[in-house]
Amino acid sequence: MKAKYMITLKFCFKLLGISTLMLTLSSCSDDFLELDPESNTTDASFFKTAAQMEQAVIGAYVPLRDLTTLEYWLFGEMRSDNTTFQYYNADRGLENRDLVDYFLIPASAVDPLETFWQKSYTGIARANTVLDYIDGISDLEEQQKKEYKGEVRFLRAFYYYHLVQQFGGIPLELVSTTNPSDAHSEGRASKEEIFNSIIEDLTIAVENLPTVGHANRGRATSGAAKTMLAKAYMAQGSYSEAVNVLQEITEYSLLSGDSDSYRKIFDPNYSDNSEIIFSVQYLGSEEGLGSTFLYQFAPNNSGNLVTGDPQMPTLAAGSGWNHPTRDMIQAYEEGDLRKEASLSLGFMDENGVFVEQPYVSKYNFGFDLSGNTSVNFPTLRYADVLLMLAESLNEEGFSADGEAFDLVNQVRNRAGLEDINSTEVTNQDEFREAVFQERRVELAFENHRWYDLLRRDNIVEIMNTHGEEEKEIRGDIVPSGAYEIDDNSLLLPIPQREVTLNNLEQNPQ
Repeated sequence: MKAKYMITLKFCFKLLGISTLMLTLSSCSDDFLELDPESNTTDASFFKTAAQMEQAVIGAYVPLRDLTTLEYWLFGEMRSDNTTFQYYNADRGLENRDLVDYFLIPASAVDPLETFWQKSYTGIARANTVLDYIDGISDLEEQQKKEYKGEVRFLRAFYYYHLVQQFGGIPLELVSTTNPSDAHSEGRASKEEIFNSIIEDLTIAVENLPTVGHANRGRATSGAAKTMLAKAYMAQGSYSEAVNVLQEITEYSLLSGDSDSYRKIFDPNYSDNSEIIFSVQYLGSEEGLGSTFLYQFAPNNSGNLVTGDPQMPTLAAGSGWNHPTRDMIQAYEEGDLRKEASLSLGFMDENGVFVEQPYVSKYNFGFDLSGNTSVNFPTLRYADVLLMLAESLNEEGFSADGEAFDLVNQVRNRAGLEDINSTEVTNQDEFREAVFQERRVELAFENHRWYDLLRRDNIVEIMNTHGEEEKEIRGDIVPSGAYEIDDNSLLLPIPQREVTLNNLEQNPQ
C-alpha cells in the first residue's frame, strides 16, 4: 500500500517531508504524490531524474517561507531595539514571543526557539541531499547541475548565517543523513568553522549562479550570493574582502522617480523592481501560501480596521507583534519619506476617534483570500548593498566626502533628505554612526537590525538603554529580570531537546 502526501508552494511542487534530517521529493503536478512507504524508499533509489532533482532543489527553499513568516522577524527585529509587542492579556498562549523581547526565552521553549532551529536544519538537510545525489542524475545537463548546486549552497549558507549569528557555534552538517545511526551530530563547530563553511558555499554559489533572475521568481542569483558573502565577511570584521565583493554588484539600481518610490519596493504590483536582489515569495490567491504580515503586525485591538478584511472582524493573540518602539519612531528625521511608508502611529476607530497604537504598515497592501496576502518579503535589496559598501569603505579608512558619502547620499536622496557631508560628519567614528543610523531607518522591519547591532562594540549598552525605556513604558507588566543584558545575552540558548539528544554544550545565560 502506498502512502500519499501533499504540500503545495508557489513554485508548483509536491513534496514528502521527513524530519530535519531527510527528505524525499517527487515531480511537479496537481495530483497527490504517491511514494512507497519510507521503509521501502531511500534517497538513493528516489533521486533518478532531472524532474525529481528540480523538486528537491525547490524543496530546499520551503523553510524560508515559514522562517520569514515568523522566526526571522522575531529574532531579527523584536529581539533588537527596533520593535516590541502589544501586550494581550486575554490570551497568554504565545508568551514565549514576549520572552524573546524580554531576553528571557528559556532553552525549553519549543515555539519559537526549537522551531527556529528545526526549520533551519530542515533547509540545510535538503540542500545536503541535493549536493549528495545530483551528480548521479544522468538526464540533467551539466550547466543545470552547476546552477542547482549554486542554489542549494546559497540556501545552506543563508540558513547557517542566521543560526550562527543567533546561537554561536552549532553543529555543522554538510552531508545528508542516510540512516538513524548517523543522525546525531558530532557536537558544536566553532563560529569560525561555520563562517568558513558559509564563505566557501557562497564563493562557489557566486560562480555557479546566473546573473539574471530565474524564470521562477524567488530563486537565487549570483547577486544574492555576493550580497550574503559580503554580510558574512562583515560579520567577521573582514571589511576589505566585503568591499571587493560589494563593488561587483552592479546589475541593480535604486527604485526611484517619485515620492512613492520607497513604498513601491514592497508593493506586490512592483515585485520585479530593479532593487530586489532576493525576496521570499508568497501567493495570496492560494490558501496557505500567502504571507500574513498584514495580520500579524496589526494592533490586536483594531478589529478589521487595519486589515480591511470583513471575514476577520476581530484580531487576537496572533496579532499585535513586531510593533515599532518609541525610539524607532523617533529615529526618523523630519521629512523622511520612509517613515510614513513604513509605520503608522495608530488607527481610526469606528467612531472616527484616533487610537494611538503604533504598528508596522510596510507590508500592508490588502489581501487576496481572507488571511492571505501576496506581499513578498525583501530579504536582500540594493539599498542594503550601498550602505554595506559605505560602512565597509569607512572601516577601511575615513575619506572626507569620498565614495562612502556618495553611497549614503544616494539612499538619503531617495528618501527626500539632504546630503551628509564632511562638515557635519568629520571622522570615521561619526560616519560609522551616520551609516548605522541610515541602515536603521532604510531597512527598518526587514530583519537586519539585530545583525547590524552585532557589529557594534556597544551593543550591550544600546540594548540596555532600550530595555530601560521599555520598562519605563510598560511598567508593571515587565517581569523580573527582563532586559538585563550582558555579553552572554547576545546568544540564544541552544534548544534543550538538542542539548539532550546530541549532548551539546549549552550557551552561558
